[in-house]
Order: sequence, then C-alpha cells, then structure tokens
Amino acid sequence: MVDVLEIATELVFRLRSEASASPKAEICGLLFGDRSRIAGARACRNVHPEPARRFEVDPAALLAAHRAQREGGPTLIGCYHSHPSGDATPSSTDADAALPDGSIWLIVTETAARAWLATADGPVHGRFDALGLRVGLRAEDGSVTRASSGIYPREGSR
Repeated sequence: MVDVLEIATELVFRLRSEASASPKAEICGLLFGDRSRIAGARACRNVHPEPARRFEVDPAALLAAHRAQREGGPTLIGCYHSHPSGDATPSSTDADAALPDGSIWLIVTETAARAWLATADGPVHGRFDALGLRVGLRAEDGSVTRASSGIYPREGSR
C-alpha cells in the first residue's frame, strides 16, 4: 500500500460540497479506484437511524457495487463519509465500525478531506493509519484539467 493516494481536484470539491449541503447529517458513499488512486465516488443513502452522528451505507448500494465489480465494473476500494463537526479525523465510533481489511476511508468536511487506511493495529483508535492525499489534475473521467494540484500531508495520530 502506498502512503499517498491521488484524487482529482474536482472529486474533492464535489465531496466537500456534498458535506457542506448536509450540515446536520453525515453523508456517505463508496470509493472506486486502486491502491494508489481514488478514481471515483458514488453517493449512497445514509440508512443509519442516527445520521447526525453516524453513517451506514445503504446495503443495497454496497451489494450492487460488489456485483458490478465481479462483472468487470470499477473496483471498490472503500467508503467516504462526512463529519458535520468539521473534524476529518476518524472517531472512536468509526473505529468500532471499521473492519481491519485495508479499505480506504475518506472523511470529508466542508473545508477538508483526509484519507485513512483501516488496519488491525493503526495508531488512530487502534484501527486507522493516516494516508496523504495528492490532489491532482486528472478528472474522474480520466481527462486532464488545468486546475492546480497540491497535497494534503499525512498527519500523525491525534
């Protein structure tokens, strides 16, 4: 696994915009790509009974993504969700819900996006390792844009 993931500038802006549009409830969705790049994201319904504090990706959407992957569709690499509190660091609730399966967890807020790797012994709540996000020029459809790129550095545990 790499320590830095690439993600398109427009995708980061789209997810942050989704988070901004839902200040009272967590948004969530699925991430697609490979171990070096988040190539796309699909918004899903948050079916958790307490959406202001927790998220649960709609199981039907998750099953459909797995089925599509088996049939040659995009590779599911993880999930994203928002923290209306404004902190893009995993909570202990996130750690309790995460399987130590190497999946990517992207947490977005109105102003930030941070990537995490779900592991068996991560320094954050014993479950997550921080990953850097290289915000790049490549759009979800593979085209190259003229937007500037940058990197959200990997930060240590809190």
